Amino acid sequence: MDSEIENIGTLNGKLLLFGGVYSNLQALEKLISIAKSEGIPSDNCICTGDIIGYCAQPQQTIQLFKDWGARAIAGNVEVQLAEDKDDCGCDFREGSRCDNFSQLWYPFAKAHLEKDSIEFVRAIPRNLSFTYADKKVTVVHGSYSNISEFIFKSTPKQVKSNVFEETNSDIIIAGHCGLPFNEKIGDKLWINPGVIGMPANDGTPRVWYAILDENASPMLSHHSFNYEHELANELMLKNGLPQEYANTILTGIWDNTEILPKAESELQGIEIEFQKTLTSQF
Repeated sequence: MDSEIENIGTLNGKLLLFGGVYSNLQALEKLISIAKSEGIPSDNCICTGDIIGYCAQPQQTIQLFKDWGARAIAGNVEVQLAEDKDDCGCDFREGSRCDNFSQLWYPFAKAHLEKDSIEFVRAIPRNLSFTYADKKVTVVHGSYSNISEFIFKSTPKQVKSNVFEETNSDIIIAGHCGLPFNEKIGDKLWINPGVIGMPANDGTPRVWYAILDENASPMLSHHSFNYEHELANELMLKNGLPQEYANTILTGIWDNTEILPKAESELQGIEIEFQKTLTSQF
């Protein structure tokens, strides 16, 4: 893996965007059924990284992802696994609750991945770019120059503008922070579709994805879904994974807001809603 961008040409039709599967097999199964019901082919489904993570079925999740044939970029977890590192590379503060929890779930994931799955992870590109609706799109995990950078809605616009400039892009599709949002900056659009492996700290167990549709107005829409989250919770507890994360699967409330800026932290427990006016002008 390196920081170069893999160009995949021009994409047409509906695109399904998502991130953070986090070894949550039940959520991935539901997302695949949604893609099929929407008539979106697997190569128009794009993951912003961290296929592997907190939940209890890393091998089964990777295998299903491979069988599905969706596109993906590497998240920090994939980079660490590919390089046989001993930590998740999430950029958590040393000694924080998130850091301590990662010392449980990351070794579990690493130990439960078969050799061919590690080889699959090693082949995932760091970034993708393509043309869509006559616009250049780049897919990053955190930011282009820092895979583990947390970029939120409240992150200063200049930080996002730097990524548009670095990649010469009209649209950035990003992951890592775990919360869905979009932001129009001049004539550019930043999209974080959210993650499907964990709730978005809004007090509901639902998880998030987005659809880009060049034939719709607005072109971008955010969506949530429910899935067999009780089973995901049960499997996490059965396998000795952090009880706090297992509880989040049920409650939709993060155990802590260590990584969140003040603006996002204050939204904990408030159901997320998207208004079409946010994206109708792009």
